[in-house]
Amino acid sequence: MGQKKKILIFVDWFLPGYKAGGPVQSCAALIEHLGDEFDFSVVTRDTDYCESKPYPLVKCNEWNDVNGTPVFYFSRDFLSVKAVRNLLSSREYDGIYLNGIFSLYFTIIPLLYLRKKRMPVIIAARGMFGEGALGIKKMKKRMFLEAARVAGLFRNVLFHATNLAEAEDIRRELGDVKIKVAGNFPRKHGHTVVRRIKKAGHVRLLSLSRIAREKNILFAVEVLKDVQGIVEFDLFGPCYDEAYWKECLPALRSLPPGVTASYKGTVENISVPSLLGGYHFLLMPTLGENFGHVVIEAMSAGCPVIISDRTMWNKLNEQQAGWDLPLSKNAFREVIQKCVEMEQEEYDKLSAGALRYADAFSNDPALLSQNRDLFSS
Repeated sequence: MGQKKKILIFVDWFLPGYKAGGPVQSCAALIEHLGDEFDFSVVTRDTDYCESKPYPLVKCNEWNDVNGTPVFYFSRDFLSVKAVRNLLSSREYDGIYLNGIFSLYFTIIPLLYLRKKRMPVIIAARGMFGEGALGIKKMKKRMFLEAARVAGLFRNVLFHATNLAEAEDIRRELGDVKIKVAGNFPRKHGHTVVRRIKKAGHVRLLSLSRIAREKNILFAVEVLKDVQGIVEFDLFGPCYDEAYWKECLPALRSLPPGVTASYKGTVENISVPSLLGGYHFLLMPTLGENFGHVVIEAMSAGCPVIISDRTMWNKLNEQQAGWDLPLSKNAFREVIQKCVEMEQEEYDKLSAGALRYADAFSNDPALLSQNRDLFSS
């Protein structure tokens, strides 16, 4: 076997961080699954998402060993155009993997530096070309994309789309660019799936994502107003959008007797599998996900999901793994009411179906082949 290709990953947040959600998990899982075939290194910040305090055990502005992977953590005062360029020129790499589109130091500056270099550059779109994502700070993003197009910023770049729908989103915004489709890897699991006790008349639901408008939490709470029975709905994740959370609070306070919704704060990735063991269903009426790590994470723990039809996870009802529903409050209310009334035997079938669905996805040989191909050309 020849020498492994050296791939440098730029991502705004990485381990031990967890509050940024998907991008952290995507990069960590990529390294976990392909680390034996490629020599990955990571460049990131020394703080977690929405935090200003550096990680306590990290050596800032130098290389650290994180589970066998070299990781360079930039401090806020050291991060600059010059520092990024110096880091890029300090070692030889066979490819650069950038995560996201709009990050100044972790996408744009590396791209500008690498324009005249004959080095493969891959950009993981991370859902940023979806209509829902582009609708947030719309004018600013549109102006940037137009300037990038005129300047040829994305010329000779390979885009990584996680599914065909995301590939179409990229083409809609950028035209005829080079794209490869490769699904995200889920995290490898070694935990035992817990059998949950399910009694008719009572259901425990959780949301496991940041508090942000695109996650559609207010919709979920408003649906629960018309559900009969005992419903516990717990929300976990960083509060990214304080203004949106204030919009949600009146709805939380006006829920009927027997129905409660509570914000529980953030939870570290390592604790997620055990946390999921205490809930019957994941509830996520998202406005759009390019992947949705939490969905496959829930199903891998035997927790069926109630999600919108704006993700890549579909035909869940056919597979007895949950439901992917149109964004209709009636549709969600009917399913949640069914879940409240559900008894143990039916729930066990759904839990087993969710686990089968997750196992089939995680063990699909095409997933490994597609991701390997990203870095092999």
